[in-house]
Amino acid sequence: MSAPAPTVGRTVHYVSHGTPVRSDGSQEFPPSCRAAIVTEVDPEDPGRVGLAVLNPTGQFFHPLSAGGCVRADEGRVGGSWHWPEGV
Repeated sequence: MSAPAPTVGRTVHYVSHGTPVRSDGSQEFPPSCRAAIVTEVDPEDPGRVGLAVLNPTGQFFHPLSAGGCVRADEGRVGGSWHWPEGV
């Protein structure tokens, strides 16, 4: 069964970018999943959405007008979104 199409109001996971990698290869904050709410869906590319991301230190908005976020089920990279595990 394939994953559902994203719709406004659905909860997804956003992958944060994390902090830049230091010269020793470590990161203070590595990329991690954050809760996010879909705020808009690109009508021509339903895999690209606008998100309101809920971080421990505040909210982050990534609207379609600024590029939105693309779906990445495999190879999850910073700035992408995916369905929570088990959906």
